Amino acid sequence: MNLDDLIAGRAYDPHGVLGAHPRTSGDADTTVIRALRRGANEVAVVVDGERHPMARVHGEGVFEAELPGLVNDYRIDADGTLTDDPYRHLPSLGDLDLHLIREGRHERLWTVLGAQARDGGVAFAVWAPNARGVRVVGDFTGWGMHEGWPMRSLGGSGVWELYVPGAKAGDKYKFRLLTPDNEWVEKADPLARHTETPPATASVVHHSTYDWKDADWIAARADRHPHEGPVSIYEVHLGSWRPGLSYVELADQLTEYVTEMGFTHVEFLPVMEHPFGGSWGYQVTGYYAPTARFGSPDEFRHLVDRLHQADIGVILDWVPAHFPKDSWALARFDGTPLYEHGDWRRGEHPDWGTLIFDFGRKEVRNFLVANALYWCEEFHADALRVDAVASMLYLDYSREQGQWSPNQYGGRENLDAISFLQEANATVYKHHPGIMMIAEESTAWLGVTRPTDGGGLGFGFKWNMGWMHDTLTYVGKDPIYRQYHHNQMTFATVYAWSENYVLPISHDEVVHGKGSLVGKMPGDLWKKVANARALLAYMWSFPGKQLLFMGCELGDEEEWSEERGLNWGLLHDPLRGGLQKLVHDLNAVYRGTSALWSQDTTPDGFRWINNEDSGGNAFTYLRWGADGSVVAVAVNFASHPHEGYRIGLPFTGRWSEILNTDAEVYGGSGVGNFGAIEAEGIPHNGLPASAEVRIPPLGAVWFRLG
Repeated sequence: MNLDDLIAGRAYDPHGVLGAHPRTSGDADTTVIRALRRGANEVAVVVDGERHPMARVHGEGVFEAELPGLVNDYRIDADGTLTDDPYRHLPSLGDLDLHLIREGRHERLWTVLGAQARDGGVAFAVWAPNARGVRVVGDFTGWGMHEGWPMRSLGGSGVWELYVPGAKAGDKYKFRLLTPDNEWVEKADPLARHTETPPATASVVHHSTYDWKDADWIAARADRHPHEGPVSIYEVHLGSWRPGLSYVELADQLTEYVTEMGFTHVEFLPVMEHPFGGSWGYQVTGYYAPTARFGSPDEFRHLVDRLHQADIGVILDWVPAHFPKDSWALARFDGTPLYEHGDWRRGEHPDWGTLIFDFGRKEVRNFLVANALYWCEEFHADALRVDAVASMLYLDYSREQGQWSPNQYGGRENLDAISFLQEANATVYKHHPGIMMIAEESTAWLGVTRPTDGGGLGFGFKWNMGWMHDTLTYVGKDPIYRQYHHNQMTFATVYAWSENYVLPISHDEVVHGKGSLVGKMPGDLWKKVANARALLAYMWSFPGKQLLFMGCELGDEEEWSEERGLNWGLLHDPLRGGLQKLVHDLNAVYRGTSALWSQDTTPDGFRWINNEDSGGNAFTYLRWGADGSVVAVAVNFASHPHEGYRIGLPFTGRWSEILNTDAEVYGGSGVGNFGAIEAEGIPHNGLPASAEVRIPPLGAVWFRLG
């Protein structure tokens, strides 16, 4: 390599020129030391306190001196400023690290790539196999066009590396890459653990000093079996729950609210860094960095920690399905399709205008699998909800004929994506028992929650999009027409145990003209809210875990927008305040009633009492617990009450009314059963006992034996 190539950036091995190079001439050993100090006038090498002037050997700032003996430890004095030299340091990645990266098996990739603060400096490393040269530029170099320290290529791994003494946590930086087309591009670090606050795009060196206090939670989690326990999820968009709050403020206010409301988990819309707030986090550019909009990574750790200390689990939305085309991020990272698939038919999403990861490339799979582990290990996430799984599974997803290419067997299944999802799920479950991997998958793909060793995708849970769509369609109709759509409510039990389900009323259902939860309902405001109360009681008692998007408990008739906060002022209205209280009580009764969750994933936990009363818009069923406990549920989606309505029951005796959505405290009309019903030995609905009940208009009642 000549010095012109070094200065121009076409340097695979700048350490071969710069740094210390021993020479032997006869019996004499000497060391030639070269240093790059752009803009310096007088440069000297300092060894054991002694200065040795260096000669300029290139006009752009390369200096050289030959010293007697073998010299390894030295410093450079440039115009009176004494600094360490990046080019005297050994590579920060070892042979095992590089081997694992080449094989796509480095499960803790974030510990070797990106920016690692250590020993008074920062080790920078980036995967860019097709670059002709790479520089790291930042606060520690200046940001001029020709600034930056040239990095060295570590052979066939595709990794470029440099240790920069004096760089430190808090410094901003980027990588400059010379593409195969001889174009310089400036990129954020794909493994940056912190970023500037958008719209700024630089990466930030981060070194965590956080002291976790959730050891008891983590230990208990390992022994939990989420399928057999209560899971009630409050889905949150951090920027609009209460606008203006930081991670630290959310740690106080959100934890207090979720605790008070009785949810077992919160789910955050993606917190990974994203440039456009209107994407709600679903167009990720910083897969390893919590968004800087609300604070630092350690402050996000504090939020998770506080939730754990309050016995609340944390679910993070994770988006491996696609990424945006921003020129400073992952797109054509080294001037070639690197993270994205090179074939546009597999590399671009026509719906979202985004790029699709090349799931068949082992280094890309490694990047994503390690990322899943990263959020579980570094931020103690209890679950990842994987977005848009259907778009990953099908090569023809949202594509016309000619816009997709079949797999090697001629099919439409994306075999690479299937393999990736299996690997990600198996890896996370292997390292973190007790966590949940949850799929947002909207098709009838078989085996989403089947173990990978049985040919399944290996998720723990799947969002039940069919239940959500059918149920919201049904309740959106005027009660007089619901009788003609009765099967939309009963059909879910045909497949309810084919997968392990979460019942989602998510952010997607209350935006883009779909209306808020209350806004979907027919009738005047009282009927709208009563419909919502009945729906939520039906949801909380139906087989599956449940998820409710923030604000649905407030009864707002306006749909959600990330540009404004939730309308907390509605709670001054007794009707809306009653809806919020109902959600609180649903969670309280649910968590204390094993019949409602201990057998969600088996038909042993459910039995219809009567699923054929279409004329009455009524649904009655039993929920059985693994301990033999039982709850009877009666739901009336008609606008008039059902008086003297006989339901079959498994046992005679007193059945207490443990929840009534029409109670006056919720804003209801007060139609109820005076606290209990008495079951007689009169067979009905194929059960040995029965009782007459009152089911309120647009209401639901739950009964428990005893």
